[in-house]
Amino acid sequence: MERKNVWKEYTKKELKELERLNKDYRGFLDAGKTERECALESVKMAEKAGYRNLKEIISSGGSLQAGDKVYAVNMKKSVVLFQIGRQPLEKGMAILGAHIDSPRMDIKQNPLYEDTELAYLDTHYYGGIKKYQWVTLPLAIHGVFVKKNGEVTEVCIGEDEKDPVFCVTDLLIHLAHERMEKKADKVIEGEELDILFGSQPLKGAEKDAVMANVLQILKDRYEVEEEDFLSAELEVVPAGRARESGIDASMIMAYGQDDRVCAYTSLAAMLEVEDTEYTTCCLLVDKEEIGSVGATGMQSNFFENMVAELLECLGQYSELALRRCLMNSKMLSSDVSAAYDPTYAAAYEKKNAAYFGRGMVFNKFTGSRGKSGSNDANAEFMAQIRGILEHAGVAYQTAELGKVDIGGGGTIAYIMALYGMDVIDCGVAVLNMHAPWEITSKADVYEVKKGYVVFLEKIFG
Repeated sequence: MERKNVWKEYTKKELKELERLNKDYRGFLDAGKTERECALESVKMAEKAGYRNLKEIISSGGSLQAGDKVYAVNMKKSVVLFQIGRQPLEKGMAILGAHIDSPRMDIKQNPLYEDTELAYLDTHYYGGIKKYQWVTLPLAIHGVFVKKNGEVTEVCIGEDEKDPVFCVTDLLIHLAHERMEKKADKVIEGEELDILFGSQPLKGAEKDAVMANVLQILKDRYEVEEEDFLSAELEVVPAGRARESGIDASMIMAYGQDDRVCAYTSLAAMLEVEDTEYTTCCLLVDKEEIGSVGATGMQSNFFENMVAELLECLGQYSELALRRCLMNSKMLSSDVSAAYDPTYAAAYEKKNAAYFGRGMVFNKFTGSRGKSGSNDANAEFMAQIRGILEHAGVAYQTAELGKVDIGGGGTIAYIMALYGMDVIDCGVAVLNMHAPWEITSKADVYEVKKGYVVFLEKIFG
């Protein structure tokens, strides 16, 4: 079943809309390189579109009704948005759910040290990465220091052209013969991913003079002490802006597109849809790259708690109504899929691979090998989605994540499926997935946003 390349079908009007959407998307990527920044940017967009803070409504004893738009934030790292429909909430919601965390390196709690008059920051990588890809790149540091008195100091170093950047050093090829014989996962060890942080000694300092100079700079510029690293969250990401890619500028190359490409298109669709019969929801969560754990991951009770609060504000709450709402909901687990790369053709099964320019990608199941750890969506749900997308003229394709005994991966779909709702994975095809710089097709970004709008508006008929 051959799927068409949608670039061949676009009108001038559609191309103009496509470029506008992708320009805004690149801006979103630049503004949100961490889950904290992404959550903050999402809230800004939501408030501009008329969404109100649900927790403020709850604290003031307020109520909600059909047509109201609300959002809630969890620990500054996860966001959920609801637009209240006319139908009772227990009849279910149309949900788009994506994650906003991406593979990176995190600064350890006791990171700073000096060796032979060079200062370093020790890191712990986060999520699945090829460690050798992170050496000699210009890197930026984003995050916060939180002092004992609760004062928060935000940090972003390496993104402005006037800023310094950082890197993980690598051994020159002339001395690397033995190292080059190691397996790829051992060429660079995790404990070698230390950030070169400084080299100038502080005048008058006798011991660890470079480290002393670094600490002086941190105190002067950010009013933080070495002890403040204990309560800091500092993330190391590739420095630089999202860029158009290819001589035809048909693609986007940027850090963190897994899964912010689906987060952005989900959010854009949510903010576009108006006057819905059934309640719509956009859920942007943290920690998917490490198993959706913790208080800000999908396995927490944040989403369920916010739905309960929503029911209470609507005067509809009961435990049974909550369970019915979750069971009757329908969801697209908005997550990326691996784009077919002819350079590495042996890893793919071509009939069941995702391709650039052919629209949104559905993965009926994920998991690995024998579908282990998978959500396997019902055929009836897929048929329903096919119908509404084809009627709306949205391009889509289906895929698996590589050959049966090679590929595999997880999303938040299996967690939401525990409620008994229909869930299927659906998103954008990505090249270089989990690399510092990932690539997507502008056409696929456009088609996915269109498809998400159709899903929110039409999935309940």
